[in-house]
Amino acid sequence: MPELPEVEVVKRSLQSFIKGRKIKKITILNRNLRYKIKKNFENDIKNQKIIFTKRRSKFLLLGLEKRNIILIHLGMTGKLFIFNQSSKKLLKTSFYYENKINKKHNHLILKFNRNMSLIYNDVRKFGFIKLISFRNLKKNSHLIHLGPEPLNKEFNMTYLIKKIRNIKKNIKNFLMDQKNVAGLGNIYVNEILYTSSINPRKISKNLKLDEIKKIIKNTKIILKKAIFLGGSSIRDFKGVSGNTGNFQQKFKVYGRDGQLCRKSGCKGIIKKIYISNRSTFHCIKCQK
Repeated sequence: MPELPEVEVVKRSLQSFIKGRKIKKITILNRNLRYKIKKNFENDIKNQKIIFTKRRSKFLLLGLEKRNIILIHLGMTGKLFIFNQSSKKLLKTSFYYENKINKKHNHLILKFNRNMSLIYNDVRKFGFIKLISFRNLKKNSHLIHLGPEPLNKEFNMTYLIKKIRNIKKNIKNFLMDQKNVAGLGNIYVNEILYTSSINPRKISKNLKLDEIKKIIKNTKIILKKAIFLGGSSIRDFKGVSGNTGNFQQKFKVYGRDGQLCRKSGCKGIIKKIYISNRSTFHCIKCQK
């Protein structure tokens, strides 16, 4: 599932390509995504201009001039492609360029003015697209329970100390709970805990102050680096113009089962375990 950095990369690409453009035509090839696209969706967004593109946690928000918002979640395999109708090519941003998509998994196409289209493609159809009103944004069921954005100043020592005070669940599950921190997922939590030298099974309330400080610091560093490098591309994720992310080349622990720890002087072995049925990687020596 695309995590915060991947969705942020998509958001920034969309901002470059479709902000300020008007939706001229809507083609829905399949309404049956995770939630069925409503019948009045086309009429409600036609001839409206995209006035902003934002991200909240793993959600994309495309603001329309009539104070509605297209809410998009990419699910497990959802992708958004920008297509230039004049050149018949996917627009390139960075990293590895792919000029082919499997059209049978295209579910929605928004055609804009000036020969630009946005394509939603999703093999497993776990993603969704909804139209919500700006007025009810803060009360939306998908957004109302989300915790602070980890790159914002609200994610700090005061917040985390208070939040974990009586939490008996392990720190990995705590960080992956979207009510606690918005946008983190399995890949980045593995990397954050490894860099912080914290065992993913450690009970949250037992963390020391210096460990909490490391989590906050390394969360921000790792996410910023992943965004800069274009996000990760584990299995299904691709950037909005078909470019594969590059952060997976920088993984220090994720997917490295049986390999040597990369920390200087450690010489421990990376071990794969399962926490809540999710692959978890940690060094048996420096993450005791």
